[in-house]
Amino acid sequence: MEAIVYERFGGPEVLHLAQVDEVHPGRGQVRVKVRAAGVNPIDYKIRRGWMEQVFTTPLPATPGSDVAGVVDEIGEGVTAFVPGDEVLGTSATGSYATHALADVRALTRKPADLSWEAAAALPVASGTAFRVLDELAVTEGDTLLLHGAAGAVGSAAVQLAAARGATVIGTASPANHDYLRVLGAVPVAYGDGLVDRVHQVAPQGVDAVFDASGRGALPDSIELRGGTDRIVTIADADAARLGVAISSGAGAVPGEHLAESARLAAVGELRVPVAQTFALSDAAKAHEVSETGHVRGKLVLVP
Repeated sequence: MEAIVYERFGGPEVLHLAQVDEVHPGRGQVRVKVRAAGVNPIDYKIRRGWMEQVFTTPLPATPGSDVAGVVDEIGEGVTAFVPGDEVLGTSATGSYATHALADVRALTRKPADLSWEAAAALPVASGTAFRVLDELAVTEGDTLLLHGAAGAVGSAAVQLAAARGATVIGTASPANHDYLRVLGAVPVAYGDGLVDRVHQVAPQGVDAVFDASGRGALPDSIELRGGTDRIVTIADADAARLGVAISSGAGAVPGEHLAESARLAAVGELRVPVAQTFALSDAAKAHEVSETGHVRGKLVLVP
Protein backbone atom coordinates (compact mmCIF):
# COMPACT_ATOMS: atom_id res chain seq x y z
CA MET A 1 0.00 0.00 0.00
CA GLU A 2 1.02 3.61 -0.42
CA ALA A 3 1.31 6.18 2.36
CA ILE A 4 2.84 9.55 3.08
CA VAL A 5 5.80 9.01 5.39
CA TYR A 6 8.37 11.10 7.23
CA GLU A 7 11.50 9.71 8.92
CA ARG A 8 12.55 12.91 10.72
CA PHE A 9 10.84 15.97 12.12
CA GLY A 10 10.98 19.09 10.00
CA GLY A 11 9.24 21.19 7.36
CA PRO A 12 6.85 20.00 4.65
CA GLU A 13 9.79 18.75 2.60
CA VAL A 14 10.21 15.74 4.92
CA LEU A 15 6.93 14.28 3.64
CA HIS A 16 7.13 11.79 0.79
CA LEU A 17 5.05 9.04 -0.79
CA ALA A 18 6.29 5.53 -0.06
CA GLN A 19 5.38 1.89 -0.35
CA VAL A 20 4.72 0.54 3.16
CA ASP A 21 3.56 -2.74 4.66
CA GLU A 22 -0.18 -3.38 4.44
CA VAL A 23 -2.16 -2.84 7.62
CA HIS A 24 -4.72 -5.36 8.90
CA PRO A 25 -7.37 -4.80 11.56
CA GLY A 26 -7.14 -6.09 15.10
CA ARG A 27 -10.02 -6.83 17.40
CA GLY A 28 -12.68 -4.10 17.27
CA GLN A 29 -11.11 -2.51 14.20
CA VAL A 30 -11.83 -2.27 10.50
CA ARG A 31 -9.61 -1.43 7.57
CA VAL A 32 -10.77 1.45 5.42
CA LYS A 33 -9.87 1.95 1.79
CA VAL A 34 -9.31 5.69 1.96
CA ARG A 35 -11.28 7.86 -0.45
CA ALA A 36 -10.41 11.18 1.24
CA ALA A 37 -8.30 12.28 4.21
CA GLY A 38 -8.58 15.57 6.06
CA VAL A 39 -5.58 17.79 6.81
CA ASN A 40 -5.57 19.43 10.25
CA PRO A 41 -3.17 22.03 11.71
CA ILE A 42 -2.17 19.52 14.40
CA ASP A 43 -0.70 17.38 11.60
CA TYR A 44 2.05 19.85 10.76
CA LYS A 45 2.72 20.62 14.42
CA ILE A 46 3.30 16.92 15.07
CA ARG A 47 5.42 16.67 11.90
CA ARG A 48 7.64 19.51 13.10
CA GLY A 49 8.14 17.80 16.48
CA TRP A 50 6.37 20.57 18.39
CA MET A 51 3.91 18.20 20.06
CA GLU A 52 6.31 15.57 21.38
CA GLN A 53 5.49 16.36 25.02
CA VAL A 54 1.81 15.68 24.29
CA PHE A 55 1.84 13.20 21.39
CA THR A 56 4.99 11.07 21.27
CA THR A 57 5.49 10.13 17.61
CA PRO A 58 7.60 7.07 16.76
CA LEU A 59 9.38 7.51 13.46
CA PRO A 60 8.88 6.77 10.62
CA ALA A 61 5.33 8.10 10.82
CA THR A 62 2.32 8.68 8.59
CA PRO A 63 0.25 11.80 9.37
CA GLY A 64 -3.49 12.25 9.55
CA SER A 65 -6.58 11.16 11.45
CA ASP A 66 -9.65 12.38 9.50
CA VAL A 67 -10.73 9.63 7.11
CA ALA A 68 -13.59 8.78 4.78
CA GLY A 69 -13.71 5.61 2.74
CA VAL A 70 -15.00 2.08 2.27
CA VAL A 71 -14.60 -0.74 4.77
CA ASP A 72 -12.69 -3.54 3.03
CA GLU A 73 -11.66 -5.77 5.95
CA ILE A 74 -13.04 -6.32 9.46
CA GLY A 75 -11.32 -7.49 12.63
CA GLU A 76 -12.40 -9.98 15.26
CA GLY A 77 -15.61 -9.13 17.08
CA VAL A 78 -16.77 -6.46 14.63
CA THR A 79 -20.51 -6.56 13.93
CA ALA A 80 -21.27 -2.87 13.38
CA PHE A 81 -19.77 -2.77 9.87
CA VAL A 82 -19.25 -5.12 6.95
CA PRO A 83 -17.02 -4.84 3.89
CA GLY A 84 -18.51 -2.36 1.45
CA ASP A 85 -19.88 0.02 4.09
CA GLU A 86 -19.09 3.70 3.43
CA VAL A 87 -17.80 5.35 6.60
CA LEU A 88 -16.17 8.44 8.03
CA GLY A 89 -14.37 9.09 11.27
CA THR A 90 -10.91 9.15 12.83
CA SER A 91 -8.26 6.57 12.08
CA ALA A 92 -5.98 4.67 14.45
CA THR A 93 -3.20 4.71 11.84
CA GLY A 94 -2.20 7.61 9.63
CA SER A 95 -4.97 8.53 7.20
CA TYR A 96 -2.60 9.97 4.57
CA ALA A 97 -2.56 6.54 2.93
CA THR A 98 -4.46 4.29 0.57
CA HIS A 99 -5.63 2.20 3.57
CA ALA A 100 -6.04 3.01 7.26
CA LEU A 101 -7.23 1.20 10.37
CA ALA A 102 -9.97 2.60 12.59
CA ASP A 103 -11.67 1.52 15.81
CA VAL A 104 -15.37 0.93 15.19
CA ARG A 105 -16.24 3.38 17.99
CA ALA A 106 -14.52 6.15 16.03
CA LEU A 107 -16.56 5.63 12.85
CA THR A 108 -20.04 6.28 11.58
CA ARG A 109 -21.76 5.55 8.28
CA LYS A 110 -21.34 8.15 5.58
CA PRO A 111 -24.68 9.56 4.39
CA ALA A 112 -25.19 8.93 0.69
CA ASP A 113 -25.70 12.64 0.02
CA LEU A 114 -22.34 13.59 1.55
CA SER A 115 -19.32 13.70 -0.77
CA TRP A 116 -16.11 11.94 0.21
CA GLU A 117 -14.31 15.26 0.56
CA ALA A 118 -17.04 16.77 2.75
CA ALA A 119 -17.09 13.62 4.86
CA ALA A 120 -13.33 13.74 5.45
CA ALA A 121 -13.59 17.40 6.49
CA LEU A 122 -15.97 16.65 9.35
CA PRO A 123 -14.55 14.42 12.13
CA VAL A 124 -11.89 16.51 13.86
CA ALA A 125 -13.47 19.88 13.07
CA SER A 126 -16.97 19.06 14.24
CA GLY A 127 -15.83 16.83 17.10
CA THR A 128 -13.56 19.56 18.48
CA ALA A 129 -16.29 22.18 18.11
CA PHE A 130 -18.86 20.05 19.94
CA ARG A 131 -16.37 19.20 22.71
CA VAL A 132 -15.23 22.74 23.44
CA LEU A 133 -18.73 24.22 23.30
CA ASP A 134 -19.74 21.61 25.88
CA GLU A 135 -16.70 22.42 28.03
CA LEU A 136 -17.66 26.11 27.89
CA ALA A 137 -21.32 25.22 28.57
CA VAL A 138 -22.41 27.53 25.74
CA THR A 139 -26.16 27.91 25.80
CA GLU A 140 -29.03 30.08 24.63
CA GLY A 141 -28.48 33.76 25.36
CA ASP A 142 -24.70 33.54 25.69
CA THR A 143 -22.33 35.75 23.74
CA LEU A 144 -19.39 33.66 22.54
CA LEU A 145 -16.13 35.18 21.29
CA LEU A 146 -14.57 32.76 18.81
CA HIS A 147 -11.01 33.24 17.58
CA GLY A 148 -10.11 31.68 14.23
CA ALA A 149 -13.76 31.57 13.22
CA ALA A 150 -13.13 31.05 9.50
CA GLY A 151 -11.04 27.89 9.91
CA ALA A 152 -12.48 24.38 9.88
CA VAL A 153 -13.03 24.10 13.64
CA GLY A 154 -14.17 27.70 13.85
CA SER A 155 -16.65 27.32 10.99
CA ALA A 156 -18.22 24.31 12.69
CA ALA A 157 -18.27 26.04 16.07
CA VAL A 158 -19.99 29.16 14.70
CA GLN A 159 -22.85 27.10 13.33
CA LEU A 160 -23.20 24.79 16.34
CA ALA A 161 -23.10 27.69 18.82
CA ALA A 162 -25.65 29.67 16.82
CA ALA A 163 -27.89 26.58 16.76
CA ARG A 164 -27.75 26.59 20.58
CA GLY A 165 -29.09 30.14 20.58
CA ALA A 166 -25.79 31.91 21.29
CA THR A 167 -24.58 35.13 19.69
CA VAL A 168 -21.19 34.46 18.10
CA ILE A 169 -18.54 37.13 17.58
CA GLY A 170 -15.90 35.68 15.26
CA THR A 171 -12.41 37.02 14.73
CA ALA A 172 -10.99 36.68 11.23
CA SER A 173 -9.25 38.65 8.53
CA PRO A 174 -11.53 41.15 6.74
CA ALA A 175 -11.54 38.96 3.61
CA ASN A 176 -13.48 36.34 5.60
CA HIS A 177 -16.06 38.64 7.17
CA ASP A 178 -18.79 38.10 4.58
CA TYR A 179 -18.24 34.35 4.91
CA LEU A 180 -18.70 34.55 8.69
CA ARG A 181 -21.90 36.53 8.31
CA VAL A 182 -23.30 33.75 6.12
CA LEU A 183 -22.42 31.21 8.81
CA GLY A 184 -24.19 33.29 11.44
CA ALA A 185 -21.38 35.17 13.21
CA VAL A 186 -20.72 38.85 13.85
CA PRO A 187 -17.23 39.33 12.39
CA VAL A 188 -14.45 41.44 13.87
CA ALA A 189 -10.85 41.82 12.72
CA TYR A 190 -8.16 40.28 14.89
CA GLY A 191 -5.00 42.09 15.95
CA ASP A 192 -4.28 45.35 17.77
CA GLY A 193 -7.40 47.08 19.06
CA LEU A 194 -9.39 43.85 19.37
CA VAL A 195 -10.76 44.68 22.81
CA ASP A 196 -12.26 47.94 21.59
CA ARG A 197 -13.73 46.31 18.48
CA VAL A 198 -15.39 43.59 20.52
CA HIS A 199 -16.77 46.15 22.96
CA GLN A 200 -18.33 48.00 20.03
CA VAL A 201 -20.37 44.98 18.94
CA ALA A 202 -20.88 43.53 22.44
CA PRO A 203 -20.98 46.39 24.95
CA GLN A 204 -22.48 44.00 27.48
CA GLY A 205 -19.33 41.85 27.32
CA VAL A 206 -18.78 38.21 26.37
CA ASP A 207 -19.82 35.16 28.34
CA ALA A 208 -17.31 32.68 26.93
CA VAL A 209 -14.24 32.55 24.68
CA PHE A 210 -13.22 29.74 22.33
CA ASP A 211 -9.71 30.20 20.92
CA ALA A 212 -9.36 28.01 17.85
CA SER A 213 -6.45 29.98 16.38
CA GLY A 214 -3.66 30.05 18.96
CA ARG A 215 -2.35 33.34 17.65
CA GLY A 216 -1.87 35.36 20.81
CA ALA A 217 -5.45 36.44 21.54
CA LEU A 218 -5.62 35.07 25.09
CA PRO A 219 -4.52 38.26 26.94
CA ASP A 220 -7.25 40.26 25.17
CA SER A 221 -9.70 37.46 25.87
CA ILE A 222 -8.90 37.54 29.58
CA GLU A 223 -9.43 41.29 29.61
CA LEU A 224 -12.78 40.94 27.84
CA ARG A 225 -13.93 38.19 30.23
CA GLY A 226 -12.53 39.90 33.32
CA GLY A 227 -10.69 36.69 34.22
CA THR A 228 -9.91 33.23 32.91
CA ASP A 229 -13.27 31.63 33.66
CA ARG A 230 -15.02 30.14 30.60
CA ILE A 231 -12.04 30.57 28.27
CA VAL A 232 -10.75 27.53 26.40
CA THR A 233 -8.01 27.27 23.78
CA ILE A 234 -7.11 24.37 21.54
CA ALA A 235 -3.96 25.92 20.13
CA ASP A 236 -2.15 28.47 22.33
CA ALA A 237 1.02 27.23 24.03
CA ASP A 238 0.84 30.14 26.51
CA ALA A 239 -2.41 28.82 28.01
CA ALA A 240 -0.87 27.27 31.13
CA ARG A 241 1.22 30.36 31.88
CA LEU A 242 -1.89 32.54 31.61
CA GLY A 243 -4.09 30.20 33.63
CA VAL A 244 -6.35 29.36 30.69
CA ALA A 245 -7.78 25.89 30.10
CA ILE A 246 -6.53 24.01 27.08
CA SER A 247 -8.68 21.34 25.48
CA SER A 248 -6.60 18.56 23.91
CA GLY A 249 -9.33 15.98 23.50
CA ALA A 250 -7.57 13.57 25.85
CA GLY A 251 -10.16 11.28 27.37
CA ALA A 252 -12.81 12.27 24.84
CA VAL A 253 -15.32 9.59 23.88
CA PRO A 254 -14.32 8.17 20.46
CA GLY A 255 -16.84 9.10 17.81
CA GLU A 256 -19.03 11.13 20.15
CA HIS A 257 -21.26 13.47 18.10
CA LEU A 258 -19.90 11.98 14.85
CA ALA A 259 -23.20 10.52 13.66
CA GLU A 260 -24.99 13.77 14.51
CA SER A 261 -22.37 15.79 12.63
CA ALA A 262 -22.77 13.58 9.58
CA ARG A 263 -26.55 13.89 9.73
CA LEU A 264 -26.42 17.68 10.04
CA ALA A 265 -23.91 17.94 7.19
CA ALA A 266 -26.02 15.74 4.93
CA VAL A 267 -29.07 17.99 5.34
CA GLY A 268 -27.07 21.22 4.97
CA GLU A 269 -27.30 22.31 8.61
CA LEU A 270 -23.55 22.00 9.25
CA ARG A 271 -20.99 23.07 6.68
CA VAL A 272 -17.23 22.61 6.95
CA PRO A 273 -16.19 23.97 3.55
CA VAL A 274 -13.46 22.19 1.63
CA ALA A 275 -11.06 24.97 0.72
CA GLN A 276 -8.81 22.88 -1.53
CA THR A 277 -8.15 19.26 -2.47
CA PHE A 278 -4.76 17.71 -3.22
CA ALA A 279 -3.57 14.38 -4.55
CA LEU A 280 -2.08 12.17 -1.85
CA SER A 281 1.36 12.65 -3.41
CA ASP A 282 1.00 16.41 -2.90
CA ALA A 283 0.68 16.21 0.89
CA ALA A 284 3.72 18.46 1.31
CA LYS A 285 1.98 21.18 -0.71
CA ALA A 286 -1.12 20.80 1.46
CA HIS A 287 1.01 21.25 4.58
CA GLU A 288 2.61 24.37 3.13
CA VAL A 289 -0.87 25.86 2.71
CA SER A 290 -1.97 24.69 6.16
CA GLU A 291 1.00 26.36 7.83
CA THR A 292 0.01 29.79 6.47
CA GLY A 293 -2.85 29.76 8.98
CA HIS A 294 -5.23 31.44 6.55
CA VAL A 295 -7.30 28.51 5.29
CA ARG A 296 -11.04 29.06 5.03
CA GLY A 297 -12.42 25.65 5.90
CA LYS A 298 -10.57 22.39 5.30
CA LEU A 299 -7.80 20.96 3.14
CA VAL A 300 -8.38 17.41 1.91
CA LEU A 301 -6.16 14.75 0.33
CA VAL A 302 -7.58 12.35 -2.25
CA PRO A 303 -5.60 9.12 -2.85
